[in-house]
Amino acid sequence: MIPCSSLFPPFVRGAALAITVLWVAVVDLGARDGSKDWIALENCRLIVNPANDGDSFHASADSKEYIFRLYLVDAPETDEMTPGRLVEQAKYFAITVPQAIEVGQAAKEFTREKLSAPFTVFTRMSDAMGRSKMERFYAFVQTKEGDLGEQLVRNGLARNYGFKAAPPALQNSRLEIEKLQQFEDEARQEKIGGWGINAGRLNTRAQKATVFSVFAAEKKARPHATPAPSPGIFSATPKPRVTIAPGDRGEPSKSHPKEKTPLGRIDINTATEKELKMIPGIGPVMAARIIAARPFRSADDLKKVNGIGDKKYAKIRPYFQ
Repeated sequence: MIPCSSLFPPFVRGAALAITVLWVAVVDLGARDGSKDWIALENCRLIVNPANDGDSFHASADSKEYIFRLYLVDAPETDEMTPGRLVEQAKYFAITVPQAIEVGQAAKEFTREKLSAPFTVFTRMSDAMGRSKMERFYAFVQTKEGDLGEQLVRNGLARNYGFKAAPPALQNSRLEIEKLQQFEDEARQEKIGGWGINAGRLNTRAQKATVFSVFAAEKKARPHATPAPSPGIFSATPKPRVTIAPGDRGEPSKSHPKEKTPLGRIDINTATEKELKMIPGIGPVMAARIIAARPFRSADDLKKVNGIGDKKYAKIRPYFQ
């Protein structure tokens, strides 16, 4: 792992500047396409921003600003900008929409507190889309207590739901999803966070001592003769032998055949462009139209998107929740 302060080289003149520009270009390309390896950013700092919420926030890596979105978990919205998604979240917690917003605001404050000290980000620079003009990247975020997503779920402030990826040192996401489900069940049983808002326990925290995941891995060695285009990249080790559960889906990549896209697994209001393009019949243009038409009350509203007729609708509708 490398510290955020060493992610980019200092500004220099002449030939060194050309190398720096080339390096940044390569990193930016990786940000758009998604790296196959994890990049670990240490000593990151939270940037106060009105758009921050429980599972998505601005952070600084040295002098560069990023927006990160947590893998595998989903905290309720903090406003009514995406009503369809908010209704779904309220239904999940069996609460009202105004209460769901309260839970989202509590999750936002929880994340702000947990990220008040320097933290570590593990990311593949996979595009998480979002309403901001800045690129947003999926990530696992580790505080001094462990994985942030696990802490949110264990305290009833997020659900075990979201874009899947195997954390560093694991071969697939199944084990982490099972752990998150256990945390969610415990929070529900204890009636804390969103599960306890009707009992006045929104801000009650888990009393039972809990061990949250701490990710670590070895850095890849890189040659000294030439500048490395992807600093801080490492291979996750050790890699336990884990059988991939049916339907378990990691990050989409160009090598994944569209025919294997799981039916009924994609959220119409949160799917990324990459997820949408995995569906047979949806290309980059149609994916952009779907994203621009959000929010939807449900996937049944796909027919309202320009270019989606009865035939195409019948073909793509089974892939959405």
